[in-house]
Amino acid sequence: MKTPVSWIREYVDLPADLTTEALAAELTDLGLKLEAIEKPGDQITGPLVVGRVLTMEPEPQKNGKTINWCTVDVADANGTGEPQGIVCGAHNFAPGDLVVVVLPGGVLPGNFAISARKTYGHVSAGMICSAAELGLGEDALSSGGGIIVLPEDAGKPGESAFGVLGLDEEVIEFEINPDRAYALSLRGVAREAALAYDASYTDPTQRDVPPADDQGYPVVVDDPAGCPVFVARTVSGFDPAAPTPDWMVRRIQLAGMRPISLAVDVTNYVMLETGRPIHGYDADKLQGPIRVRRAREGERLTTLDGTDRALSTEDLVVTDDSGIIGLGGVMGGEATEMSETTTRVLVEAAHWDAVAMFRTGKRHKISSEAGKRNERGVDPTICEAAADRVVELLTTYGGGTAEPGVTVVGTPPERRTITIEADLPARVTGMEIDPATTIRHLRAVGCDVAEDGTKLTATVPPWRPDLVDPFDLVEEVARVVGYRNVPSVLPTPGAGRGLTREQRLRRRVGRTLAGAGCVEVVSFPFVGEAAFDQLGLPADDPLRHTVRLANPLSNEEPAYATTLLPGLLKAAARNVGRGASGVALFETGTVAFPTDRGAAPIYGVDRRPTEEELAALLDALPAQPLHLAVVLAGERERAGWWGEGREAGWADAVGVVRRLATELGVTVTVEADARLPWHPGRCARVLVDGTEIGRAGELHPKVCASFGLPKRSAAVELDLVALLRYAVDVVPAPEFSTYPVAKEDVALVVDDSVRAAAVEAALREGAGELLESIRLFDVYTGEQVGEGRTSLAFALRFRAPDRTLTEDETAAAREAAVARAAELTGAQQRS
Repeated sequence: MKTPVSWIREYVDLPADLTTEALAAELTDLGLKLEAIEKPGDQITGPLVVGRVLTMEPEPQKNGKTINWCTVDVADANGTGEPQGIVCGAHNFAPGDLVVVVLPGGVLPGNFAISARKTYGHVSAGMICSAAELGLGEDALSSGGGIIVLPEDAGKPGESAFGVLGLDEEVIEFEINPDRAYALSLRGVAREAALAYDASYTDPTQRDVPPADDQGYPVVVDDPAGCPVFVARTVSGFDPAAPTPDWMVRRIQLAGMRPISLAVDVTNYVMLETGRPIHGYDADKLQGPIRVRRAREGERLTTLDGTDRALSTEDLVVTDDSGIIGLGGVMGGEATEMSETTTRVLVEAAHWDAVAMFRTGKRHKISSEAGKRNERGVDPTICEAAADRVVELLTTYGGGTAEPGVTVVGTPPERRTITIEADLPARVTGMEIDPATTIRHLRAVGCDVAEDGTKLTATVPPWRPDLVDPFDLVEEVARVVGYRNVPSVLPTPGAGRGLTREQRLRRRVGRTLAGAGCVEVVSFPFVGEAAFDQLGLPADDPLRHTVRLANPLSNEEPAYATTLLPGLLKAAARNVGRGASGVALFETGTVAFPTDRGAAPIYGVDRRPTEEELAALLDALPAQPLHLAVVLAGERERAGWWGEGREAGWADAVGVVRRLATELGVTVTVEADARLPWHPGRCARVLVDGTEIGRAGELHPKVCASFGLPKRSAAVELDLVALLRYAVDVVPAPEFSTYPVAKEDVALVVDDSVRAAAVEAALREGAGELLESIRLFDVYTGEQVGEGRTSLAFALRFRAPDRTLTEDETAAAREAAVARAAELTGAQQRS
């Protein structure tokens, strides 16, 4: 909301020496957040004066252009009193006109310095100015565009033009919160200024208005809940060609709106002044009584912006005998629009239901100054005053006559009352606010206050629909007292136990993955069918069974993710596409799986749900386990002088899982598996204590191609809740022995169907407590072991903590391990 300071001063007796900056600071403290302070004339320095054109001699040039050699009377402003010679290329003025002249030494916006210089065979000493050259935007003051032609009463030659053009005005722009709709008017801002300085205030809506009668234009309201008040006045004999007075044009422009025509400008001016949106109809185009109702199925309206709109049965519309002529409170219809031939104007000042206005505006994607105010709530008691103000201005400047008869349908809603404990502001804010101060400040913001012992009953002002409960009144008292006076008290922290077990373990997971070279990311948690198609999931895959959102941020991704991989793979592909030779990313986040128990019940907000109701709510919630996903793509080890590099693969994904398990003190088992989006021959199922917690391995080639990732990219996805369930709070430190290690290698031949992990587990079980480590270091298939057979070579390391092992002890442990492997897996020792 842009508010010219001079306009504020018209309603408030502010101190004469008050600066705009100080006023803006005080209003910001009251809740009207400062956006900017504009001073249109700040970029102009030097002599800018009114001048009268004495002569104007057209001079055609060789380039086809015609310039005017002018002499302009600027009185003594040039120091000589002689006419000023100026070359001008515009043609929209004539001898005798008053114009705006900047003399040599002046500087215009853009640091454009003016000096006397020879051009087109003349010495041009100054410039005759257009609005654009002065930084005034659209030239509403000029005649047909171009040079500004001033009215005869603008001033005498030689006088400063700053005041004439409003360049000495200062404008404060505020960011108005939705709950302070009253401040979208000079009436509201001025009231806040009066409150800040305890100054006298003149309400522009306090005026004598003619009483309602039955001689006005007939109006019927079928939906009084949607339109509680409808006021109509008629002006006839209006001159559509009458110009908008300059003072009104300047104020409308300073307030950030565009002057159009007198009839339209007057309604906009009154809206800016009072906050009450006004609509004008060409009364000669109306057919029969006006009626306000809800739209019917299938009805349409062409609005003032030329758009043909299909209406909803929730839309409030204004109709006459010809049909719908406007969207109530949002935008008028094209059929009854005021034009350059309008001589009879019907003025509408109606109060509309704010919720209906908001929904209609959003439904039809209409954003207007009137709609912005109506949807936030406007004072319903000023409709008659606003309509009377419009009639006054139309008749004063448009030559019209107010027709007898005033139509007023309906009455404003009753003012709301709120009961509050007198000491509540003090208890909530921590400031010393006695009951007398509370009463005084509530009355200052417009409330009528009645005392009843320790309780106060406040009747809120009609322009404050946002005040609905005691704590709203606390906020009003606090902002008047001043938030700067709220005491600064450092809270005393309660005794705590530090991080929870889950928090400690999750941090351990993050540190471990960071140590493995992975970077954490946060991706978009919603997916669509396209993401599952990219993963190659079949139509009946459980991951496609999602929780759909009622109001998704994107129609292409309307469901909650059941896997973290789509977002993580997109992030990896984005980094690879921007030149990263290799990426290692991880993410922890919740996924959601539908319960399919139906929609959650909806309860009121007037009370706390019962335990049974809470149980029903929780029962309808989807399962939302915490998952961990890792993606490894491209270069895993860089090439250099030390040797060749290496691309990421399935072994790196499994290695990340094992490293994580080690840091958490969990024993994991990996088994070969086949499940999309992983490669069917390079996918591992991850188990803990026989329970599956996720998968790791190389992605399917088609999945890599669909996401734009390097071939053989790898991924991990684990149920982190299940993994952390088995984690230990403190991982025991490794035990070291000073005694030498005994090394034994064994090569076992097994059927191809036997997994290496099963053989390793059997060897570990048979070797007993002396086994320190076991590692698979070679896999061989070929003629030497026979068809359908595989040789697995393991390195066994034995060590005792208290002695040096003998050869017999080492051999016995080795043989026991081989025997157990033969018993459980059918392994035969390779000779």
